[in-house]
Amino acid sequence: MDDSVRVISTSTIQAPSDNNINTNSTDFHKIHLTPWDLQFLPLEPIQKGLLFHHTIDPSKNQIHHLKQTLSTTLSFFPPLAGRLVITQHQQEEENNNPSSSCYIVCNNVGALFVHATAQNTTVSDILQPENYIVPPIVYSFFSFNGVKNYEYTSHPILAVQVTELQDGIFIGFTLNHLASDGKSFWHFINSWSQISRGVSLNKHPSLQRWFPNDIHQLPIRFPFTTDQFTQTSKPTNLGERVFHFTKEKIAELKSKANTETETENITISSLQAVLSHVLRSVVRCERLDPQEDVCYGLLIGVRAKMIPPLEDEYFGNAIAVCGFTMKAGEILGSGIGKVAVEMNKTISVNSDDEKIKNSYDSWLRKPKLFTGGSDLTSCYSLTTNSSPRFDVYGNDFGWGKPVAVRCGGANKRNGKISVFAGAEEGSIDVLPCLRYEILEAMGNDTEFLH
Repeated sequence: MDDSVRVISTSTIQAPSDNNINTNSTDFHKIHLTPWDLQFLPLEPIQKGLLFHHTIDPSKNQIHHLKQTLSTTLSFFPPLAGRLVITQHQQEEENNNPSSSCYIVCNNVGALFVHATAQNTTVSDILQPENYIVPPIVYSFFSFNGVKNYEYTSHPILAVQVTELQDGIFIGFTLNHLASDGKSFWHFINSWSQISRGVSLNKHPSLQRWFPNDIHQLPIRFPFTTDQFTQTSKPTNLGERVFHFTKEKIAELKSKANTETETENITISSLQAVLSHVLRSVVRCERLDPQEDVCYGLLIGVRAKMIPPLEDEYFGNAIAVCGFTMKAGEILGSGIGKVAVEMNKTISVNSDDEKIKNSYDSWLRKPKLFTGGSDLTSCYSLTTNSSPRFDVYGNDFGWGKPVAVRCGGANKRNGKISVFAGAEEGSIDVLPCLRYEILEAMGNDTEFLH
């Protein structure tokens, strides 16, 4: 943790005891994990946080109110007050490798709540930092930095850090990725925000995970042991920069992309146009060889794409991973339309019910866990996570609406691109994680900026 961030207190927040949960019992509700969940075992948790501006210091009553309403919220989200359990099974037959299984036990042991202070940091330090690079102190506004998802057997699944700034508040949320994807992550935060304002919860989470009818064993066993999860050193030359796209500029990009793709008989979305524009700038600033392969990975939500569709409030991971590859010269030798077409087709091909379920079944037959950048082969790769559809700016905990959203240091890798709704309606913020010199070059890339 940064030396300028000082922890005032830590506490464990449990759901109210009237939930009829006996923490001394061994008969707890178990959340069995799906392939969608399990693939995240070797990675780090979700870390996203909200920045608020205030003109007065938060009182003890406000901190107490946050703890109290978090407790109430956890009664609707029992996995977040539970613990991860991993069992390693010994060889059962000759030539049979050791295997593992894991689940979340909803035992209400509690979530971590950290109250901290960073009195030398202002809201403007984060909103308008030098060179527009997200300041490293932001990463100290989150708990469990460097802890992998599989290591949470000895950590709370959820940690909330409330850091007081000179003139603001930053609430950093760290959530084990086995428990939730981005949609469920923001569902929880939206719910806590509602409850903190005294608003009745209108979208209760659906906690039943999806498994095919013919699955024969739960929890799922997979041929891995924690000894196989190697620790890799984090790159130190990477930064993150916020590029803001106004509603008007997005409309221009979307129009341009669709004009360039009129013969394709497809419609390019606003986000596809923006991401294609960003991709071209990264390739241009990296000065890649025209024949070098560029891989672009996408995580797409599948709740509405399955037959029958999963509930919108399905709590857990429900995402498919897909991607496409183009030559660097092909990306730069055409407009954003050609890149957007490849992106659009990739999403379409991987978004039907049959493809999703075949991929799920394939994982059951041959499990594969994410390992970071190496999952996208050895080519130059970028990946996009998060979504501008998530309700970020509707979260009022008592200091008004947030003024910004920022990521923690988890899963930082060269080429990771986070996407959020912007503060103004219809705008989008794109946060690429790249080498400092590439971020600076993008900031001076006339074609990109104009």
